[in-house]
Amino acid sequence: MHETYDVIVVGAGHAGCEAAHAAATMGSKVLLITMNMQTIAQMSCNPAMGGVAKGQIVREVDALGGMSGIISDISMIQFRMLNRSKGPAMWSPRCQSDRNVFANEWRLALERNRNVDFWQDSVNQVLVKDGRVEGVKTDMGITFKAKSIVLTNGTFLNGRIFIGQKTFGGGRTAERSVTGLTEQLVQLGFESGRMKTGTPPRIDGRSLNYEAMEEQHGDENPGKFSYSDTKNLTKQRSCWITYTNTDVHETLKEGFEKSPMFTGRIKGLGPRYCPSIEDKINRFADKDRHQIFVEPEGWDTVEVYVNGFSTSLPEEIQQKALRKIPGFENAKMFRPGYAVEYDFFPPTQLKHTLETQLIENLFFAGQINGTTGYEEAACQGLIAGMNAHQKVVVKDPFTISRSEGYIGVLIDDLITKGTEEPYRMFTSRAEYRTLLRQDNADLRLTEKGYKVGLASDQRYQNIQSKRQQIANLIDDIRTTKVKPEEINQWLSETSSSQLKEKTSVYGLIKRPEIGLAEVDFLLQFLQYPGEKPNEETIEQAVIEIKYEDYLGRERINAEKIGKWEGLEINSDFDYDRIKALSFEGRDKLKRLKPSTIGQASRISGVSPSDISILLVYMGR
Repeated sequence: MHETYDVIVVGAGHAGCEAAHAAATMGSKVLLITMNMQTIAQMSCNPAMGGVAKGQIVREVDALGGMSGIISDISMIQFRMLNRSKGPAMWSPRCQSDRNVFANEWRLALERNRNVDFWQDSVNQVLVKDGRVEGVKTDMGITFKAKSIVLTNGTFLNGRIFIGQKTFGGGRTAERSVTGLTEQLVQLGFESGRMKTGTPPRIDGRSLNYEAMEEQHGDENPGKFSYSDTKNLTKQRSCWITYTNTDVHETLKEGFEKSPMFTGRIKGLGPRYCPSIEDKINRFADKDRHQIFVEPEGWDTVEVYVNGFSTSLPEEIQQKALRKIPGFENAKMFRPGYAVEYDFFPPTQLKHTLETQLIENLFFAGQINGTTGYEEAACQGLIAGMNAHQKVVVKDPFTISRSEGYIGVLIDDLITKGTEEPYRMFTSRAEYRTLLRQDNADLRLTEKGYKVGLASDQRYQNIQSKRQQIANLIDDIRTTKVKPEEINQWLSETSSSQLKEKTSVYGLIKRPEIGLAEVDFLLQFLQYPGEKPNEETIEQAVIEIKYEDYLGRERINAEKIGKWEGLEINSDFDYDRIKALSFEGRDKLKRLKPSTIGQASRISGVSPSDISILLVYMGR
């Protein structure tokens, strides 16, 4: 063990793993402290990665040089690209994962990194001197020194588990909670709060009747998350869909009087967009059924995850209600669903680097910041780990703007607006979502990751080559012309106006009635001077052409807003000197300490006139 580590990461969930990997890959000596070495990268809830907006985050993590995309590709058992019927900005990759393979591969990836050491223990104190971290102290009474610390405690800070009227300490089933750390941080001046999340029961798949359900296959040509050379799936496992009914709902209502949610024993707010089944029944009383997704937990297990049936009702009510769902008539439960309530720290206490404003070189990432989801946690861990390293080596902080990535949107939302409920990413949160597509994450972010030493040389060379191939292909499409007799019959079949003279393939692709599915026919007219581009390059080029006008407008808007992002505000700026600021605006600016005018403009309660006054004061 080192006498002093560059970075200590506390917690080995999705945030902790990415933080440790990032800092170590960039050159820091890292100590990863976890309560249980057997639960590194545990998928505590559903065995899946990606989804709407979440898939974009996984691809961004991969583009920067993180590991979540690679691990997801290795461990996936099914792949689907969601929202294919919508525009490319909405396409979102999602995979079902083998829970055990996912965790095992993450541990192996960390063990292969010679800069990562491990220690199994619980941290109950952060050592601070003169406003700067010095190390941590564990339950065993051991002190580890460090230059930077990343806290990724998940749901374990004073965690309490609820099943009906039963309650006991724990951050996850069969795992104890962490005490003492919240209290110490509050004494140091941090504000804390409580949040709630939950998980459904796990079922023995051998006891289910799949013939009573709808089969949900993966994509015929499955994709993947990573831009590296991970392999595509050659076989997949199906998921299944079934529905609740009025009998199920009436049975669940029998347990409402014992529900910790309805009796007020749970104080924390749960995720609005992933409510428990009892909350859905209560809030949407007019609906007589709700969708249930039956998801296998892996290749070689019979355990099944019941997505859509998260609950903290008594276990006997859970069992009784489950057996009234079509296909679940003889269902056997491995373990009941439960709710967990835990401490978090409002993220308005952080900088864009995820370093705390109060204590230097102390970083927070994941559910400690009030977020929910593996993907949201992973990207925060990545950014916190990168910046923990950058602070140690005294280099510029690493940040991503709202126009550069969903990661930038997430972090800016958290530190600027805060959150009163578990924060989940959606495409609607990103004002530049046409630019921030899942297909171009590498073009947007790999160079940034390479410049700070996280993305590899090979990644950088690949992106340079891809960029050139796309440019060459777009040039070929612009210069290739098609004669009327070659195309008019096909144009009639696609309800597009016929040609009267030779027209470029570029102009035909731009036609609104010609969708992405029809473009393959047009590309046959190209005479590739070299090797034919791969499908990814073709898709990228076609999207750039087809949405050129929209993309151009978004880039212009992003550049305008970006000018404000470049106007920095000193952390010790005295807002009390500017008497013309509104009372609320001054109060919010003093409390949140925005680092730029752009960030200040997004703070709720700071008016446009307040921003104008600030700009005048700064000589702008």
